Amino acid sequence: MTAEHKITERLSPESHDGNRGLHYEENLLWEKEHCDHPGVDLPQAENISLRTGLPERGAIGLPQVSEPQVVRHFVRLSTWNYSIDHGFFPLGSCTMKHNPRLNEKIARLPGFAHAHPLQPAETVQGALRVMYELQEWLSELTGLPGVCLAPAAGAHGELAGMMTIRRAHEAKGQGHRKIVLVPDSAHGTNPATAVICGYTTRTIKTSETGRLTIESFKEALGDGGDIAGMMVTNPNTCGLFESDILEISKLLHEAGGYFYCDGANFNALVGKIRPGAFGVDVMHINLHKTFSTPHGGGGPGSGPICVTDELAPYMPVPTVSHENDTYRLEYEDERPESLGRLRGFVGQFGMHVRALAYMMSHGADGLKQVSEDAVLGANYILSQLQNDFHVPFEGPCMHECLLTDKGLKEKGIQTIDIAKALCEYGYHPMTIYFPLVVNGAMLIEPTETESKDAMDRFITVMKSIAEDAQNGDADKFHHFPESTPRKRMDEVKAARQPTLRWRETS
Repeated sequence: MTAEHKITERLSPESHDGNRGLHYEENLLWEKEHCDHPGVDLPQAENISLRTGLPERGAIGLPQVSEPQVVRHFVRLSTWNYSIDHGFFPLGSCTMKHNPRLNEKIARLPGFAHAHPLQPAETVQGALRVMYELQEWLSELTGLPGVCLAPAAGAHGELAGMMTIRRAHEAKGQGHRKIVLVPDSAHGTNPATAVICGYTTRTIKTSETGRLTIESFKEALGDGGDIAGMMVTNPNTCGLFESDILEISKLLHEAGGYFYCDGANFNALVGKIRPGAFGVDVMHINLHKTFSTPHGGGGPGSGPICVTDELAPYMPVPTVSHENDTYRLEYEDERPESLGRLRGFVGQFGMHVRALAYMMSHGADGLKQVSEDAVLGANYILSQLQNDFHVPFEGPCMHECLLTDKGLKEKGIQTIDIAKALCEYGYHPMTIYFPLVVNGAMLIEPTETESKDAMDRFITVMKSIAEDAQNGDADKFHHFPESTPRKRMDEVKAARQPTLRWRETS
């Protein structure tokens, strides 16, 4: 019997938690409960009547554990969450880049962190100035003069943009326009948003180059009489710039429609080109992607919209105005044609502070370099992996590159197996199976914050995976990952038959 087995044998189940070295196997709090009292003891209450008419409340079912147990439990769980602070995060279309700590420090200044949304405007002039200057920066960067910071995230910004377009058509007596054109490569939120706003979508087909063409757009446009607008991401979800976008937007405007641009990929354009210059009428910006505060873990986000002068009267309220050295919020009484409020208060203020700090610390030249470095990094990865994996579209990409599993399927290895292999080798996988117009897609975005050394290590792992796949060791790939806290699982079954409640077993 080994020394390890002897030690394990001496330990009862109650004292042995299954840890090996510093690898935590963290159980649920209920499974840690070995006492009859929590971390705080209170005397039994007597002769108290709440006079609510409700029956007396029984046990609430929380685990009876001490404060150190609770703290250690959640600290250990926090180490399981892979983040940009752990390592390279190649998610395409998600821009998981380093979040400068300077931004966090500024957002935590008492005058920002402790401000209350119901404070009188004269007591939060500094906060309002931050919002006003952020509006000015966004207007300058997009070439769109109207800015509203209220939307809470990217999809909320989409909703704000399309509601602005709908409001403008109704104000002009064009409410009969009920068709929105959406590329087949679009983010899924685009057609969903259009439908929520009462529109019907019509698909624009992507060509074999991965881009829209004048011909495919004209086919979708028809006579244009019922077209409210189009929702196009540029660069698109294939990681490519829409080279015909200027002519497409011109045809759309001639038909009476508005151009909504999904700003998810603005990271590739900042400081290089203003979207207003290629015909955009309204655009949402993901502050939490393009301008710091990566959005992993579900938030918080921020999705301001930028609009043309024509659409500015219709966008949501409030916005921040500046007059006689005073900053104030502008509401419906000053913009009666506005679609109104999308939410209470004025948006995700902490994100506003972080975004402005990011912009001001970079400056105009730095923001331009951000885009250049993002595009350079993606093209470097593409150039190094193009002989190891299939590249569906010719030519250089923008800030993210696209590969597929074509050529490996006959070896019994698919995109999901490559993603699981990356987990085995300590990397978070890239975005897989998106965009949907590309079979077996692997979308990789290195972002401007990754060094060449970090990208080279990722490239080395990808090349090793490709070599093993070509050698036909499919069985190994089907069992990856093996070194993670949780092994390969049946994801289809997990999605369709999830276990949502823990039950103690005897």
